[in-house]
Amino acid sequence: MGREFIELFEEWATDYDKSVVGEDPQYKDVFANYEEILEEVVRQSTGRVAEFGVGTGNLSLKLIAAGHHVIGIEPSKAMRQIASRKISSLIVLDGDFINYPELPNDVETIVSTYAFHHLTDDEKETAIGRFAAILPGNGRIVFGDTMFRSEADKQLKIAEAIDKGFLDLAADLNREYYPTLDIIKNAFEKHHFDVSFKQMNDFVWVITADKK
Repeated sequence: MGREFIELFEEWATDYDKSVVGEDPQYKDVFANYEEILEEVVRQSTGRVAEFGVGTGNLSLKLIAAGHHVIGIEPSKAMRQIASRKISSLIVLDGDFINYPELPNDVETIVSTYAFHHLTDDEKETAIGRFAAILPGNGRIVFGDTMFRSEADKQLKIAEAIDKGFLDLAADLNREYYPTLDIIKNAFEKHHFDVSFKQMNDFVWVITADKK
């Protein structure tokens, strides 16, 4: 459910915003076009939005600025505190992709960035199934996250990271549950979503899934 990574989130919270602007060279390519990734998620969102993995609130800020009502879900206390200080009007609840408080019945879009990969492939499918049950007939899921065209592409990125001496990045890519596009596509289609992908950098894609 991603909660095995909470200790990492707690430690990363104070430096997260430095990472996303490229101050950590190991993750510079992962966060390339960061603002554009967030803006693409906002552009694809409609109506009231539930955001999972709010982190420090960067996507929430853009969603609210675009006129969306946002309710946030975040398992890390340190991240929740930073997001709440950054956006005093934002409701941020303790929860994750599988276990979370009941959402308002008028949520039209579920969004997330840089978080869905913390779930195993089976957990991803479970989460998608639950979201399908929550969303209305015109509901939409928009996720921006690291994923790969194939397992071979993932292994290539790990090898490149090792060659550059980016051992933290290599360990991250090995440890967490970064999916391939076909696994994500199949999981959404199993729960009756039409899915499209847009590549945003060498690591990150934006997935838009419309409920049929």
